[in-house]
Amino acid sequence: MPKPTIIFYAEHAYYLPQFMPVVNALQQRGAAVEVVLDADKNADEPAATQRLTVTKLLQRVRQGTDWLVFGNEVSWLKQLPASVKTALLYHGVGVKACYYDEALSHFDVRFTEGAFRHQQLQQRYPKSHFQQVGFAKLDPIALADGRQQQALSLTELGLDPNKQTVLYAPTFYPSSIERMPLDWPQQFSDYNIIIKPHAFSMSHSKYDKQRQRFAHWQQAPNVHFAKQASLLPYMATADILLSEASSALFEFAALNKPVIWIDFLQLRWSYRGPLRFRFDKRMDQSITEYASVARHVSRPSKLFDAVQEELKHPQQLAAERQRVTAELIGEVDGKVSARVADYLLDNIDR
Repeated sequence: MPKPTIIFYAEHAYYLPQFMPVVNALQQRGAAVEVVLDADKNADEPAATQRLTVTKLLQRVRQGTDWLVFGNEVSWLKQLPASVKTALLYHGVGVKACYYDEALSHFDVRFTEGAFRHQQLQQRYPKSHFQQVGFAKLDPIALADGRQQQALSLTELGLDPNKQTVLYAPTFYPSSIERMPLDWPQQFSDYNIIIKPHAFSMSHSKYDKQRQRFAHWQQAPNVHFAKQASLLPYMATADILLSEASSALFEFAALNKPVIWIDFLQLRWSYRGPLRFRFDKRMDQSITEYASVARHVSRPSKLFDAVQEELKHPQQLAAERQRVTAELIGEVDGKVSARVADYLLDNIDR
């Protein structure tokens, strides 16, 4: 019997950290696995995967594929042959309202993270199939006994191994980047700083001002600008994370390390004042139920004191981090990718 054939389709390269642990688990089980980047959206990405247009991908799939795994919705799902099963392994924890879009329930299976989200989705779409497994992206650094894999060498990053490390991982929008003080690395001179921007901040022309700020901050001797595409190694290395309401925030909290939730955001004019409802509509409002996972900072002037306090008392919100992680992300045991792989291989029709 031929090997099971499974293709992972990444619309954007930043989906890959969610996919690769599952890809590795499938390969260990003897499956034939391909990872495909959308050629129209990832031409300049350095990731060592093949790039295909949607047309070429559909041709490849028709040649014989058991599963096609996605990281988000696609408009061409109905063009697939009936013999091909489809799965959604959503690319992030999901802090925007689109996490619940009806189009994300059209796959043969959608893998879910924690119990809270699983129940919400099943209630909204009772005729769809959801399989709770956890959050695969964290598997490479989350071990079953609660420890984390070895972090990066601070010395090799040009940082001081005797200092604590702050990871700033802002999202592209709505973001805190434009409101962070130009001299904030100097204010944090007693700490290492790792800056890891979202891929869109570095690639989209409308975020040029964000890149100008990154270039300025990189000049500080205590700053390392992240070179690796994945956030995972930097999460393992850092002592604390600074971010807005983002997937990264909950991913880092799942490692039971302190998080600063930045509430000072640069909003477009179309999201301000009486039009604020547009911003509220964009964000998943249920996520506010988990605001207690982190210390919130409403103004840039309060950031330094908040970081200092959290690093002095890193366990003060540990119980809340564990509660939120259980509901949103699920079990963090390093075995999520194995559960996904087992499901895919156990549900092949031949």
